[in-house]
Amino acid sequence: MPGLNVVIEADGGARGNPGMAGYGAVVKDATTGTVLAERSQALGFATNNVAEYSGLIAGLEAAAELGASRVEVRMDSKLVVEQMAGRWQIKHPGLRPLAAQAAALVRRFDSVRYQWIPREENRHADALANRAMDAGTAVTTAPAVQHPAPRPGSSWEPRTDAPTRLILVRHGETPLTAQKRYSGRGDVPLSEAGEAQAGAAAARISTFGEVAAVVSSPLGRCRQTAEAIAAACGGVEVTVEPHLIECDFGAWEGLTFAEVRSDFPVELQKWLDSTAVAPPKGESFQQVGKRVRGAVASLRSAYPGKVVVVVSHVSPIKLILRDALAAGDALLHRLYLEPAGISIVDLYADGGVAVRTVNDTAHISRLAQ
Repeated sequence: MPGLNVVIEADGGARGNPGMAGYGAVVKDATTGTVLAERSQALGFATNNVAEYSGLIAGLEAAAELGASRVEVRMDSKLVVEQMAGRWQIKHPGLRPLAAQAAALVRRFDSVRYQWIPREENRHADALANRAMDAGTAVTTAPAVQHPAPRPGSSWEPRTDAPTRLILVRHGETPLTAQKRYSGRGDVPLSEAGEAQAGAAAARISTFGEVAAVVSSPLGRCRQTAEAIAAACGGVEVTVEPHLIECDFGAWEGLTFAEVRSDFPVELQKWLDSTAVAPPKGESFQQVGKRVRGAVASLRSAYPGKVVVVVSHVSPIKLILRDALAAGDALLHRLYLEPAGISIVDLYADGGVAVRTVNDTAHISRLAQ
């Protein structure tokens, strides 16, 4: 599945340097030039360079929310372009945390390249930055405390537009699930308990309203769960999406957590410490995140304003929730997802995201009653 290619145009400025600062960022489809997202905000008292880095970060965040795979950053700040490209050192200590934040976002994409452009070619982002600075100046002269306008999709104001709603479902229990073993690419069927869980999830989801599509990982445990859901939702056809497959755990496949800690203590600790590290002969969470992000972007594009059931595994669902919550990687080791648990994420056309439910298992609890 081809990823989304985007162009980020970003800018920032400060009136006085340092002075009242603001930034602007625009994300465009690289092929059509269509504007996919805009970001701008007043920063208060800051320098030009801080504002420019803030614009870059905002653009990268917006591109990640859109599920972009390949990014071209265009800025008229020679300093930011050269530093992020690794050609210039970052000597000012105040810029290093911002550069590190940008670099962490860069790791979410397949590729990011930087291009310096003249200011006249960066007018859209420049206009947004100036608008933000205007708003910031108004705040400083107003008698009452005010706040800059929120980023699109970042407001407490109730939404009136219809989102693409993803109902994320982990597959039902398998024998490996019950034994607490690493279960990645092995095609293990549902257990009897897992079939009952899939049926309970299907009955629950059938009460949520009309479902436009049921999309599944290619592995049997997910397809079984998806087929139960599709049947309960009026016979919707199940579509297989290869990018929703579980992480490849390589040499750890089928082992218990205790066995892995005993046999691979160094490798396990490195894996726990960094999403860039893969199990031996396996796949890193960064790699999983990139392909899953692309799948989510395709669903957002294909089903605007519709409800889509996504049946997948622990790792892909955790990564989707991490991105939706704008959380750090620590979430991946702190969030627990039950077999057949349901999470709900709303994706709005302007890049806004709302997480409605995480690991809802009320339907599973009723099975034991």
